[in-house]
Amino acid sequence: MIPTQTLTRFVLQEEHKHPQSTGELSTLLTSIGLGVKIISNLVATAGLKGLHGYSGRTNVQGEDTYKLDDEADSVLVDILGASGHFGSLVSEERDGAIEAGEGSENAKYVVAFDPLDGSSNIGSNIPVGTIFTIFRTKTPGKASAEDFMQPGTNVVAAGYSVYGSMTSFVYSCGHGVHGFTLDPSIGEFVLTEENIRIPEQGNIYSANEGYWDIWDTRMQEFMTSLRSKNNKLGGAYTSRYVGSLVADFDRTMRKGGIFLHPANQKRERGKLRLLYECIPLAFIMEQAGGRAIDESMNVLDINPEGIHDRCPFVVGGKREIEYFESFFG
Repeated sequence: MIPTQTLTRFVLQEEHKHPQSTGELSTLLTSIGLGVKIISNLVATAGLKGLHGYSGRTNVQGEDTYKLDDEADSVLVDILGASGHFGSLVSEERDGAIEAGEGSENAKYVVAFDPLDGSSNIGSNIPVGTIFTIFRTKTPGKASAEDFMQPGTNVVAAGYSVYGSMTSFVYSCGHGVHGFTLDPSIGEFVLTEENIRIPEQGNIYSANEGYWDIWDTRMQEFMTSLRSKNNKLGGAYTSRYVGSLVADFDRTMRKGGIFLHPANQKRERGKLRLLYECIPLAFIMEQAGGRAIDESMNVLDINPEGIHDRCPFVVGGKREIEYFESFFG
């Protein structure tokens, strides 16, 4: 019988490949994995526990939050706080950075996360997820919000989970993308995919075409071409759009193609958040062999100026992104 490779074992084995590692990053990753398991249970039982609907609170972006947003946020903040290995946290649901407590004065890392991406879909059985990014502190022992003002090229680790028909955990530390699936019979994430790669070319595009009338003319021209059988990619693409970022991204990475959440006349910098949505997913996609841009430059080259900055997001296979760039050159 082949031994089961759990997330904890895999992370520790990866750590041992790097003699300079001291264990803090491994603890952070396994702590996030624990948080994801708890959130997965909350999502699955939300209806039974009365966790559907709005919380009555508005976040820093001016968006009404859902009860599960607050629950997922609390889970990750509590668990990561108990790990003692981060210096500062940023969450979509919090106005500012959260400083670590006593015992974390020499922490090497800061963590940013979207605790429950796609939470507006809760109650309709559409997949939702969690996204996270980890950076090193600029000055060891002096973590602050300034540590998050780094380009994605400095990411130490990033990942996401999808809560759907199964619960997945996908992450990268800069050495490939690895996928795990939660086995409820043992309560552990089990390695199911090692070194995930996006196909060189797909045939699917994913975008909310309800924004068509307020898109840039070049975006409209690109989308029209993408649906044409005579385009330079060799054939018409088909549309698949769930409306949950992690679900649409996950499908794009596995099946190939392109996902677009561009700027529009109402939002010049788009809707998605740079630090804890676009940067981590761009990091994952590049590790899988694809690319991510904000319409004009690589997302990983953008230096955040604020923890809740927004960013247009176009991500997918290299051929699709190059074709997109030919319309915006």
